Amino acid sequence: MSDAFHYFRAHAVRALCKARRMPFGRIRQLQTVVGKIYHLLTKEAAYGTNLHHMDDFRAAQKLEKSIEEASDRERESA
Repeated sequence: MSDAFHYFRAHAVRALCKARRMPFGRIRQLQTVVGKIYHLLTKEAAYGTNLHHMDDFRAAQKLEKSIEEASDRERESA
């Protein structure tokens, strides 16, 4: 296994655990999708190294940050 595999796997586990702690709703579903994206990247990284994984990883991180911001705004308004 490569380091990328373990790196993506750690992010997948963290994202899915984070989704489980969230209340039901759209934000939770989006967080689960982020976890699934990390999981797919984990599977791809297991077969070999590829720099395209990093582009997908950065896109998933950007989505996760926007989810966190939306979740924070939702908490503030409640």
